[in-house]
This record gives sequence, structure tokens and C-alpha cells, in this order.
Amino acid sequence: MNTDRVSSESSYLPSPSEKKKYVQHMFDKVASRYDFLNHFLSLGIDFYWRHQALKLINFNMNPRLLDLATGTGDIAVMAVKRGARKVIGIDLSFNMLRVGNKKIIKKDAADSIAMVCGEGENLPLPNESMDAATIAFGIRNVEDIQKTLNEMARVLTNSGVIVVLEFSKPTWPVIKQLYQFYFLYVLPRIGSMISSDKEAYHYLPHSVLNFPERGDFVNVMKQSGFTDVRVFDMSFGIVTAYCGIKL
Repeated sequence: MNTDRVSSESSYLPSPSEKKKYVQHMFDKVASRYDFLNHFLSLGIDFYWRHQALKLINFNMNPRLLDLATGTGDIAVMAVKRGARKVIGIDLSFNMLRVGNKKIIKKDAADSIAMVCGEGENLPLPNESMDAATIAFGIRNVEDIQKTLNEMARVLTNSGVIVVLEFSKPTWPVIKQLYQFYFLYVLPRIGSMISSDKEAYHYLPHSVLNFPERGDFVNVMKQSGFTDVRVFDMSFGIVTAYCGIKL
């Protein structure tokens, strides 16, 4: 199965100029069922992926943390529990933030987390105001990856840590074939039935298949001013955490 051909011909990928509005509208539509589908479609492993990614940050320093593409705030809540003294969660989707705010209040974390509607290419934060930054399953959704990483570097203090968590293409042949079949044919059908949104769960696999390979993405991070960039594969390479330090 030639997934590159499938992904390049997909009608579920917007043009670069339309991507921001497309992604915002898509997540606004699925916000009410986003958490359930995330946990259901990943069999709950998404909690593990997020916890492992946060282990790459030293929370003993009580960092100020930016969580870009925060969605419903899972990373933000986890970061506060680990010791972050302040988290700024930023997302394009107002509906996702609204669901996230309810979660934050329920988790008694409202004093430590601020949810802000905004975009990665133009972060509403001062220079060097954050000690760490995360973006989980969101970097492939931004309009301009390089500009977003540049902005994340701008708001980080010197020696600040960035952690990018994203779906990857497994390298093991058997796992890769099973993964591609599930991602291209099973996940879209289940997601569409439960969420009543055909677009969102067809967009997901094609956006992953069009994301840069590991080495290429590491180079993009380095071009944005991050050094000592490390790559950590999880679950047979289904998900990868990228960790770097601001120069």
C-alpha cells in the first residue's frame, strides 16, 4: 500500500492558506467528544505518552510552562500536578478551551493555568517569559511549523526546554503495515461514527503521513535555535517525543 500516494491525493488535507481556519473549525466541531475519542481510539495509551513526554522536563525547578495546542488541557493539568508554578495553555479552538476550562476547574487547577485563544505563529507572550514549552499532537496542525518553533524559542528563557510530542510512522515493517491499515481505514470509520464528523478523523491519518520524518523534523528544530535535540520513540514508534534546549 503506497501511503504517500494516498496521503498526497487526499481531499482531507487543506491548502496551506486554508489550514488555520480548517483546523480551528474542525476542532470546534469535535470538542465535546474529543477527550472520549482520544482515550477510546488509543486504548488509553495517550495518558502514558503525555506522562512520558513530561518526564523530559525538570519540574523540580517549578517552571513556567507554555502548552501550545493545549486542547482540553490534559498536558497543562499534568504539568501543574508535577510542579509547574504557572501554565499558559494556548489553542486556536475556543470550544476546546471551553471544555478544558471546565476540566481545570474540576481538577482544582484554575489558579495555576490560564487558557488563551491564540495561534502558534504569533504567541501572545513576552520574550523569554517561559522556562519550558510543550506541544502534544499539535505541531502537524499549525500553518507554519518553522515559524511556530521560532515563536516557541522566542518566549523561552535561555536553556529553556521544548518537548514536542507527535504521531510518527513506525519503522518496523509489520508494525508499520498494521499501523497504516488502522490509521487509514479503521480509525476514520470509528471516529466518524462516534463524533459524527467524517472530516476530522480522515484528516488525522493523512496529516500524520505528511508530517516530516524524524531526522527532517530534528533539523527544523535546530534551525529554530534548539540544540541537543533528542528523539524518543514510544509504542513501537507510533509516537515520538522530541526534546531540545534553547541556545
